[in-house]
Amino acid sequence: MQKSKRFTWAALGAALLTAGLLMPSAHAQSSDALLDKLVDKGLLTVKEAQELREQADDGFNKAFQAKTGMPEWVSQFRIYGDVRGRWDFLKTDNDAPGAGEPNKDRSRLRYRLRVGATATMLDRFEAGFRLTSSEPNSDGTGGDPISGNTTFQNNGSKKFIYIDTAYGKWTPISSGPWLLSATIGKMDNPFVFSDMVFDGDYTPEGVALQAGYAINDQHALKLNAAFFSLDEINQGAQASDDPLLLGAQLRYDAKWTPKISSTMGIAFLTLSEGQNLTTGAVPNSNGGNSRYAAAANGHLATELVEAFHPVIVDASVTYMLDKFPLYPGTFPIKIGGEYMHNAGADENNDGYWGGIFFGKSGKKGTWELSYRYKVLEEDAWYEEFVDSDFGAYRQVAFIGDGTTRGYRAGTGVQGHVTKAVYSLSDAFTIGATWFYTESTNPGIVAGRETESGQHRILIDAIWKF
Repeated sequence: MQKSKRFTWAALGAALLTAGLLMPSAHAQSSDALLDKLVDKGLLTVKEAQELREQADDGFNKAFQAKTGMPEWVSQFRIYGDVRGRWDFLKTDNDAPGAGEPNKDRSRLRYRLRVGATATMLDRFEAGFRLTSSEPNSDGTGGDPISGNTTFQNNGSKKFIYIDTAYGKWTPISSGPWLLSATIGKMDNPFVFSDMVFDGDYTPEGVALQAGYAINDQHALKLNAAFFSLDEINQGAQASDDPLLLGAQLRYDAKWTPKISSTMGIAFLTLSEGQNLTTGAVPNSNGGNSRYAAAANGHLATELVEAFHPVIVDASVTYMLDKFPLYPGTFPIKIGGEYMHNAGADENNDGYWGGIFFGKSGKKGTWELSYRYKVLEEDAWYEEFVDSDFGAYRQVAFIGDGTTRGYRAGTGVQGHVTKAVYSLSDAFTIGATWFYTESTNPGIVAGRETESGQHRILIDAIWKF
C-alpha cells in the first residue's frame, strides 16, 4: 500500500512539474517546494526527488529553448519589476517669509517604474539589466542617481526611462561551504548598509567581489568588496584623477536558537580624488557637505573641503515569536543600529541610527511597523550617496546650490523615521512613512537659531511582478 501511495504521489509530482515547464520564473520555486514537501511527508525519497528534479529541469530547458528561441547555454530567463504610486507631502515648522515662499506646504503625486530581465546561463554565468523611471539630474546627462521618482506635472508630458542596471556576473564557486562571485557593470549595491550610507535606489558602476563561508548551518561569514567609478575626466589637468569609491565589508550572520538570530558587520569605505566631485561635475541631488566657495590656493570652486574615509559598523538581533495577533506565521521583532565615523574630517563627522522593527511585510496578510532615530552630520559621508527622502529645512544655501532657503535632503540632518506597511497580497503592498527632522547645524539668523523642523509624509502603493 505504501509503495502504491508513493508511486501515486511521485507521478502527481512529475505531472505538476511537467505542467509548469513553460513558466520560467515560477518553475524552480514551485517544483522544488513541492518535491521538498513530498520528501518531508515520506512519500518520496531524497534520491527519487533528485531524479524528478533532473528530469523536470531537462524537460524545462528543452521546452524553454524551443519556446523562446534562446541558445542552449541559457538555462533560465526571468522578467520582473514593480510599479509604485506615491503621495509626497512636506510641511516646515519655519514660518518666516521669503522669496518664492519656500516655507509653504508642498504636496505632489509621483510614480516609480522598474522593469528588468535576468538570463541564467551554463557554467554559472548570469547577465541582466533593469530600466527605471527617473527625472533628469542637475547636469542633464542622465537620471537622478538616487531616485527613480517621477512627478506628475507638465500637462501629462511623456516621461523618461533610464538604464538602472546592466551587468555580467560569474559565480565560479557555489558548492559546499564556499561562495565566490564577481560582477562587472552597473549593478545593485553589493554592500549591506542602511539608507544612512546609500540610498536604496543607488546603483553603482564598476567591479564587485562577493565571497562567503558557511561555518555550519547556524553561522556564516560574508565578504563584500568593490571598486566603483564616480566620474571619468577625459581632458584637462585632472584627466588622470578620476574620482573612485573603494570599499570592503565583512559580515557575520548567526542563528543562535530557532527563535534568536543576529547579524553584524564592519566596513571601510574611501573616496579617492574627491576634490573633483564638484557640484558641477556630478549630479547635485543632495546637499550638506562642506565645500570651498571659490577657486583659490589650489582648490576648485565647490570642491569638497573634507576627505571621506569612513568606518561603519552595524548590528541587529531578531527574536521570532511563535504567533502574534493579526499576523500569519512566526512574528519577527528586531532591534538594530548602525554607526559611521569619517576619519577624513576633523568635525561634524559622525552618523548613527538605532531602531526597532516589528513584523515583516511582503507576503499576503503580513505587515511591519518600525521606528528609527537617525543622525547624519555634515561631513560624516558624501552627500550624493545618502537617502534622498531624509532632509530638513535649510535657511542658508549650500555652496554651489543656487538657492537661498528651503527643504533639502542629504547630510547635516537628524530626526525620526516611523514606518507602517501592509501586504494585501503577495503582489500588492501599501505603506506610510513619516519623517520629522531638523538640521544638525541650523545656523544663526538675527541672533537666533533658525527653526529647521520639517515634516514629510510618504504614502505608497506598490505592485510587484
